Amino acid sequence: MSEDLEALRRWEIGGAAWRVLARGPGHPGFLDVALLTCDAGEQAGRLLTSEPDVLAYVGDRTRSDE
Repeated sequence: MSEDLEALRRWEIGGAAWRVLARGPGHPGFLDVALLTCDAGEQAGRLLTSEPDVLAYVGDRTRSDE
């Protein structure tokens, strides 16, 4: 498991949400993910990644609650 996927999973396990801001073309592509607070849903950070395991985990979803 990549560090990026570990970070995203920890964010979810902590009760917070995420939302895909952008998807990049190419292979394997990339994701720009907003890390949102669990109370107000405000952006608290970002995750920019091209790690294949993160791309596979997120798949076609645009938000963590899908």
